[in-house]
Amino acid sequence: MFAANSILFVPGSRPERIAKALGSAADCVCIDLEDAVAPADKDSARDSVLAALPQLDRHRVAVRINGTMTRAGLKDIIAIAESGHAPALLLVPMVEHESEIVQLARVLDNPATQLVPLVETVAGLRRAHRIAAQPGVAAMMFGGGDFSAQLGVDLAYDPLLVARGQFIMACADAGVPAIDVPFIRLDDADGLADECRKVRSLGFAAKAAIHPAQVDAINTAFGADAAALAEAREAIAAYEAAGGMAIRHNGKMLEAPIVARMRAMVAREAQKNEKETIDA
Repeated sequence: MFAANSILFVPGSRPERIAKALGSAADCVCIDLEDAVAPADKDSARDSVLAALPQLDRHRVAVRINGTMTRAGLKDIIAIAESGHAPALLLVPMVEHESEIVQLARVLDNPATQLVPLVETVAGLRRAHRIAAQPGVAAMMFGGGDFSAQLGVDLAYDPLLVARGQFIMACADAGVPAIDVPFIRLDDADGLADECRKVRSLGFAAKAAIHPAQVDAINTAFGADAAALAEAREAIAAYEAAGGMAIRHNGKMLEAPIVARMRAMVAREAQKNEKETIDA
């Protein structure tokens, strides 16, 4: 189960930044071999990342490969499969069909590596529910940058609201968490906080970051609300004590769908606490 609140991206061609990223409060650090690496540097970045992986915390580090339909992506997949040091989490960009995930899983042949497909096009969004349902998919990420370019709109909340809503429904249908696109205005702290609040209320479970300075705001927005967790646990106990019947509790109606959401929130927090214990 994917339990991170924040994912901090770092260029695979800048290995000196990996340690700095791991020194941040990011739940997960994603070493990027795709957009952050120039075409001429793909091979050298891949080599340096694969050499570094054995020394890194496998449970906290992810790698974003190049697209599975590209030469660089095919090289990434083969190299990772043969390295013997595959990361626990592999981000897969520009996924448009579930067959890409099926083929990738076959080549990796490593159930210990979970996959996070990125849906970044209209074609991918049409099949997002099928992509999300594939075995080995731990979460899905909304790739708003390429999506906004295809639509010809700003990479902002309002123009992508409909696409985000459809993406969330696809993830919910498959029962996997949704990760939101990074906020690109690095000097707009208020804007970041506002977008975090909006996408969390929409159903996103985490958000990516492109600078360490963004991590604290994301963790705050997506982190556990102690009061909400306490209320949820109390409500679950009251509901179970009533034999699973709809009841009035603290001025609210408690029934199965509401309790199911509360149980999911409590379970996700327990999973995150378990992960933090393992990492420590």
